[in-house]
Amino acid sequence: MFDKRYYYLVKIQYLGYRFHGWQKQPDVKTIHLMIDRTLKYILGDVRFKTLGAGRTDAMVSANEAALELFIYNEPITNFAEFLKLFNHNLPQDIRALSIKEVDKEFNIIQDSKVKEYHYVFSQGQKNHPFCAPILTTILEPLDVDLMKKGARLFEGTHNFKTYCYKATNKGEYTRTIEHCEIIDNTIYTANFFPKASYVLKIRGKGFMRNQIRLMMGCLIKLGRGEISIEYIEETLKHSSKEVMDYIAPASGLILHKLDFE
Repeated sequence: MFDKRYYYLVKIQYLGYRFHGWQKQPDVKTIHLMIDRTLKYILGDVRFKTLGAGRTDAMVSANEAALELFIYNEPITNFAEFLKLFNHNLPQDIRALSIKEVDKEFNIIQDSKVKEYHYVFSQGQKNHPFCAPILTTILEPLDVDLMKKGARLFEGTHNFKTYCYKATNKGEYTRTIEHCEIIDNTIYTANFFPKASYVLKIRGKGFMRNQIRLMMGCLIKLGRGEISIEYIEETLKHSSKEVMDYIAPASGLILHKLDFE
């Protein structure tokens, strides 16, 4: 007798500050570990498997991420009750947003998806410690107007090899970024936030290892006056051999939204 398998798409959000990223690893707390541990508790003897839409690094947060849940033989009959029970047992820094059934053709890894990332930062002053989980503090003053011009250069189809961690000569580094801009932050607010903060917004289909943090690192160097607009233009050319040497801290990075096409 064959097991009958049921397929579900679950959207979640989490604060990544105390976790070692998404992927399970020995002896450390990860998002995937806590998700599976909670599901094991609430599903009891029902067999299941989970698969994430992608990995996030240690300390990176998500306003909207996704996983595929495979359940064997016993379907979920009441989505509202399932979400209520799931959230009741998840740790307080992880929340399930929604669940819907999908068919067996759906593939959370291979299906085309657009991701929007935000990088939240401030400059020129030490911030309240409560900001640390989602806002990176750059103590030196930055030329944010120049950084805004620099961010726009990343839009379009370019060679992003400079912005891939430990790039090799075998990878495919030509990628397309649909949107990239720095805006004044009105998205994430709290009474302990600095008076002025900023968000780098990036949207695209595929990002390489540490790509957004390396791009943000480049923009920080631009804001400090260590590199020029022309330098960024050169790094995006197919002939570029440049290696970006500054990775922006992880805790300012947020996976804001994930859309399946």
